[in-house]
Amino acid sequence: VQLQASGGGLVQAGEALRLSCVSSGRTFTIDGMGWFRQAPGKEREFVAAITWWRGTSRRYADSVKGRFTISRDNAKNTVYLEMSSLKPEDTANYYCAADSTPRTVPAVLGSSYRTWGQGTQVTVSS
Repeated sequence: VQLQASGGGLVQAGEALRLSCVSSGRTFTIDGMGWFRQAPGKEREFVAAITWWRGTSRRYADSVKGRFTISRDNAKNTVYLEMSSLKPEDTANYYCAADSTPRTVPAVLGSSYRTWGQGTQVTVSS
């Protein structure tokens, strides 16, 4: 499986962005996808995740709940992260990751994800 993230950019506080993560290869092995982010000097943190084994389930970090939405377009092998009301503290490199373990609840630990994309930078100015 290969993952390609895109959609990052420079925006002002309060604006929106949509990140995309396109998967290729053995995509049938993917049971869920997650978004993580890492700001300079900080540890990587969970942002949002989605699973579709036995129904769709989503999880969000408290810091983005109500502002970010994760979704999936199965036909395009793409997972999206719609980000609205962006804040300067959302500035980070955003990574998508694929989970190959069937779960009814998305995983929040990075170690649960087998494959990672290259990251896309999001910068929010105040």
